[in-house]
Amino acid sequence: MPGLSVEAVRDRYRRMRVEAGPAVTVVAATKYVSLEELATLAEAGVEVVGENRAQDLAAKHAAYGDAFRWHFIGHLQSNKVKIVNPICELVHSLDSESTARRLTVPALLEVNLSGEPSKSGVAPEEIAAWLERFPAIRGLMTMPPLADDPESSRPWFRRLAGLAAEHGLAELSMGTSQDWRVAVQEGATLIRVGSTLFR
Repeated sequence: MPGLSVEAVRDRYRRMRVEAGPAVTVVAATKYVSLEELATLAEAGVEVVGENRAQDLAAKHAAYGDAFRWHFIGHLQSNKVKIVNPICELVHSLDSESTARRLTVPALLEVNLSGEPSKSGVAPEEIAAWLERFPAIRGLMTMPPLADDPESSRPWFRRLAGLAAEHGLAELSMGTSQDWRVAVQEGATLIRVGSTLFR
C-alpha cells in the first residue's frame, strides 16, 4: 500500500468509528500492511490491529509493542499458539480443540454457517459442546459466503447474532471492508476492516 497517508487513514478511521458507534471495536486487518506502514497506522490513531499470520504478528509486535492492542484474526494452528498467547488480547478464529487447550487468552469461536467445505469453523450445532469444554470463549465469529452485494451477508450475520443470544455470548466479530455496515446493523461488536480503511 504505497503512499499510505496518515491524514487519510486518520480521517477514515475516525469516521468509521463514529458511524459504527461506541459499542463496536474497529479492528484494522493488517495482513497486507508492511512493517514500515504500521507506523502510519500508529500515527493515525488506530488502536486495535488484527493479524492473520503468527510470524507476522511476532515481527510487528517486536517493532511496535504497545503502540496497538493486538488481535489474531487468521486461522490459528496449535503449534503457533505460543506466539499468540503473550501478545494478543483476543483470538477471533478458534476452531480447533488442540488450539483451544493451549490458548491462555480469550477467544471467539469461528462458526461455519454456510457449511462451505473451504471455510474454517465449527457447525452451529457444536457451539454448546464447545462452550461447555472451553469457558474462555466469549463470543462468535463468522465469514459469510463471498458476494458483491453487502446485503447478501445480512442473513448470515443475523443468524450468528441469534446463536450468540441463544448461548448468552456478548461478542460478535463479523463484517469486513465490504459489509461492515450491515454487520453493525445486525449486532457486530467487532468489525475487521482492511482496504476500506487504507485506500
